Amino acid sequence: MNSYETVFILTPVLSDDQAKEAVQKFEGEITSLGGKVKHSENWGLRKLAYPIQKKSTGFYFLIDFDAEGSVVAGLELMMKRDERVMRFLTVKMEKDHQAYAEKRRAKMGEKKVTPAPTVEA
Repeated sequence: MNSYETVFILTPVLSDDQAKEAVQKFEGEITSLGGKVKHSENWGLRKLAYPIQKKSTGFYFLIDFDAEGSVVAGLELMMKRDERVMRFLTVKMEKDHQAYAEKRRAKMGEKKVTPAPTVEA
């Protein structure tokens, strides 16, 4: 099995619940085809570099998973057919890419755990 990373942009007209449902649908597709989801991130609503379908913003999501090539083909076909997805990109992760991704996740985890500084008057 190979490691893959998929980043996709959902249309900004969706509610948060609809966006989460779409992500769960894609994660479910990966697992039903025999893959294993390692990590999923919500990057939130961001401004696009150029308009896509006359929209200037979109919800960005990232999914890291282990799977065979056929799973990637099935996932991408599903994304092409889903009208909520504006763009997507799947990349096969090499050894260095995996190490960087794990290091980045660990660093993000540390930032979330760090308590906010207290201000004394």
